[in-house]
Amino acid sequence: MTHTFDELVEKQRAADQTHNQVEELRLSYGPPTQPGGWTGQQTETYETAWRAWRDLAREAQSSVTEYAKETGKPRTSVEAEVKQAVRHPQPES
Repeated sequence: MTHTFDELVEKQRAADQTHNQVEELRLSYGPPTQPGGWTGQQTETYETAWRAWRDLAREAQSSVTEYAKETGKPRTSVEAEVKQAVRHPQPES
C-alpha cells in the first residue's frame, strides 16, 4: 500500500493523541494497585484506550516501514521526520 508523508503524519498524530488519552486515564484513576484498585468500568475503559493506542501505534510504525522501503530512505530517518512534523508542525502558508 502506498502512503504519502502526510498520511504518515496523520497516523502518528492519531497514535500520539490516543497515547495522551491513556496517560490522562492513568493519572485520573491512579495506580491500579492502589488500595481499592480500579472499578470494573475503569479497567475496561483503560484497556480499551490502551488497545486503541497499541493498534494505532502499530499501524503508524508499519506505514513508516512501508514508506521507507518505497522511497529508499532509511526507516529511522523517515520516523524522525514524521515525529518532527507531528510535534513541531510548520505553519500553513
